[in-house]
Amino acid sequence: MKEDSVGSKEYFGRVAAKWDELRQCFFSESLRDKAIEAAYVKPGMMAVDVGAGTGFITEGLVNRGAKVIAVDQSDAMLSQIKKKFGSAGAVDLRRGEAENLPVDDRVADCVFANMFLHHVENPSVAIAEMGRLLKKGGVLIITDLDEHDFNFLRKEQHDRWLGFKREDIRRWLEQAGLKWIRVACANENCCSQSPSCSEKAQISIFIAIGRKST
Repeated sequence: MKEDSVGSKEYFGRVAAKWDELRQCFFSESLRDKAIEAAYVKPGMMAVDVGAGTGFITEGLVNRGAKVIAVDQSDAMLSQIKKKFGSAGAVDLRRGEAENLPVDDRVADCVFANMFLHHVENPSVAIAEMGRLLKKGGVLIITDLDEHDFNFLRKEQHDRWLGFKREDIRRWLEQAGLKWIRVACANENCCSQSPSCSEKAQISIFIAIGRKST
């Protein structure tokens, strides 16, 4: 289910300075660890963090010794990453859209999209773009929401999609030419309390993995 969320950029620009605090109930360090471990990240690997936000995944990758290209559509979010990592070159910051990523073909050992896909207009196109960045043998890791019906997230957090069916994620990974695909429960939940009503969302999170074979 898709939402016309013209205000998505404005929303993330507005919350960038406090996003690290807000996201603590949305997703955990445990989820980050599971994603990074699934990619077998080693020092010196080139990783791309798509929809990087304030650098939650990026931070975990840098701590593992990876080189990171962090891509986000929001200048405010990228500014927060720069504050964390400075200008020493630990992270290559790039402003760009999910469907047209500012990264060359076949440069990445691993690509991550954490809790990002439900904000994207065309998820299948975004997944194909992420697959384009992978070297032979490279791995794409997506962590996001299972399909749900918490409609308040459309207005309050500008979600374009109310999560996804896992079979759709699998199909899009296959269409992107990825192999050895696995889409499974991450054993994590995303929780969000509406400030305007008593409704509280608790949504299961999936982890999807696909590898480029050629």
